[in-house]
Amino acid sequence: MNYDQILRETKEKMRKGVEHFQDEIRGLRSGRATPAMVENLKVEAYGSPTPLNQLASIAIPEPRAIVIKPYDQSILKDIEKAIQVSDLGINPQSDGKVVRLTVPEMSEEQRKKMVGRIKDLSEASKIALRNVRRDMNKRADESKELTDDDVAAAKDEIQKVLKSSETEVEELFKAKTTEIMET
Repeated sequence: MNYDQILRETKEKMRKGVEHFQDEIRGLRSGRATPAMVENLKVEAYGSPTPLNQLASIAIPEPRAIVIKPYDQSILKDIEKAIQVSDLGINPQSDGKVVRLTVPEMSEEQRKKMVGRIKDLSEASKIALRNVRRDMNKRADESKELTDDDVAAAKDEIQKVLKSSETEVEELFKAKTTEIMET
């Protein structure tokens, strides 16, 4: 692998790591309703687990309410069941046509637990980013195309990409923490 390939792959893998963290925290409860809370919920429908957003339209008619309208009414019960077994902690109400979720206020204790969970997720993301750094440094060391100076330069660039990615994860963590604590 040459210098440019190593850096391109490093940036791509670290970008994916940051995006994964962003996707994980996007669906976490913050006290206000968002489609992200339920859109990737797996529903056992038609014999296989399918993301909810492929089976129904999701609307937010008010700040604390989510309305889920299945494209096929026959899977309404499957959607309810998926919500009940999820870790959302919200009981669905159905009128036979749509499922309604009312997002309850979070207590101070729940907010702190959620922040702790997000902190754990951010630490796991940073560890994953550092693992990418380790792997890419190893590739640079093993590359037959790079001189010693190129290897050192590649490692410096990989470190810069890591710091930038870690900063991005930290900013996402702080933003979500603020959203949860202020809601």
